[in-house]
Amino acid sequence: MKPGPAINDLLRIMARLRSPTGCPWDRQQNHRSLRWHAVEEVYELMDAIETEDDHELAEELGDLLLQVVFHCQLARERGAFDFDQVCRHIADKLIRRHPHVFGGLKVKNVDQVWANWEKIKRAEKHGTRHARPSALDGIPRHLPALLRAEKLVKQARRAKLIPAAGRPAGQAKRQLARKLFALAEQAQHRGWSAEELLRAETTRRERAWRRVERSAAASR
Repeated sequence: MKPGPAINDLLRIMARLRSPTGCPWDRQQNHRSLRWHAVEEVYELMDAIETEDDHELAEELGDLLLQVVFHCQLARERGAFDFDQVCRHIADKLIRRHPHVFGGLKVKNVDQVWANWEKIKRAEKHGTRHARPSALDGIPRHLPALLRAEKLVKQARRAKLIPAAGRPAGQAKRQLARKLFALAEQAQHRGWSAEELLRAETTRRERAWRRVERSAAASR
């Protein structure tokens, strides 16, 4: 194997695994068959981070990187894009979306950084098939139900579709944790899936907020 940056070795190994004389399993895969492998690797990475185990962290980061390299190899075979293009795309995006670092823009706090990031992102996608006219766009459908509900509420609050949150009382966090667990327990006792129930309710709330958003836009 030629000496050089380890990423080049990884790219060559992946190409070899996908070659006609490579691994039968790797040759059978496609973007769709691999999609949940990436999700699993992210959760394993989270475990490594929470245990503060650097050996596991390095290994899980490698496993996640493998998923990126695998998808890039599949795309390269289709003539769509390659690993270098993916790296260039994210590098260019980071520069564009950090004008306070790579340009002359001045920001006072993280809130301004976030607001400017969203403004730049909307401008980038405007007029394309990836445009996000709604403040609720861009939240992945396959997030776990509770995480998706949290993100949807956060976006709705930022868009002023719902009131701002008040300051919680001292014991509110523990009380809420107990309520969440009790609700999950109650759903299981009745033979229901708390995940599916929350996902369905989140979808109903999202539709309602989108109607409010469209109505407000139409009245301007």
